[in-house]
Amino acid sequence: MKVCRFATAAGSHRLGIVDGDEVVDLSASEAPSEPAAALAAVGRNGLHELAGDAPRLPLADVRLLAPAAPRKYLGIALNYADHIAEMGMEAPEVPVFFNKQVTCVVGPGAEVHMPKVSTLLDYEAELAVVVGRRCRHVPVERAHEVIAGYTCANDLSVRDWQGRAQTMTIGKSFDTHGPLGPWLVTPDELGDPQDLRIRCSVDDELRQDASTAEMVFDCFQQVSHLSEAFTLEPGDVIATGTPAGVGIGRTPIRENVLHIGQTVRVEIEGIGALVNSVVAEPDGFIAGE
Repeated sequence: MKVCRFATAAGSHRLGIVDGDEVVDLSASEAPSEPAAALAAVGRNGLHELAGDAPRLPLADVRLLAPAAPRKYLGIALNYADHIAEMGMEAPEVPVFFNKQVTCVVGPGAEVHMPKVSTLLDYEAELAVVVGRRCRHVPVERAHEVIAGYTCANDLSVRDWQGRAQTMTIGKSFDTHGPLGPWLVTPDELGDPQDLRIRCSVDDELRQDASTAEMVFDCFQQVSHLSEAFTLEPGDVIATGTPAGVGIGRTPIRENVLHIGQTVRVEIEGIGALVNSVVAEPDGFIAGE
């Protein structure tokens, strides 16, 4: 099942199921509009039942929103061997996580900003895990039980700001620098999350091309590790790392990081494509307004 959040011309935010080139509009139901919360409330079977007599809209006529509204957005660093090598670093012995502030989240098709304070904006194609229920101390072998689904992420990074703090959070959290989408794919439809092709293109140039099988710490290990420290909640997002080919790993760096006017496409097998274009940060922008 592909579950989405979308907006109509009237601007209301709605829950939907993507079925081919249509969206089943579940806004008249009592299910929450956030996909993970809806799955937690009524389950996949419940959403199927709600979809039975629900109206359908052409997918082309709606604006897709980020398929998660996280209270926590966590990303793992250095989780693909080839990316570790291109950065000239060693593989960590334990997963190394940073926060992305949730005000960075935008959806597919949204414009992402070249900051006023930097020109070192970089892309990172990633598989994102979306948590499906409140949980703590989840064993690795049961981590699949707490996952609502998966989506594409672009962990946009302002490299000079990222390097100014050991936590990396400030360089990872600029407004609009957390694109997610295009929808949430449930685990039963996606299959093995550790056997997916993941690619990133800048305009028409393929920059990243790898398999999620190459992760150092897999999705389930990441969920389990984080749950040892704090409660995970429906809608929380875990970006599971990026493979080699990021702009800062290529030479010359200035030519390979992002520029205003470029379009970034993150595509993951079994999910779809997340596409966003880079624009200059507009004057007076405040997230959510």
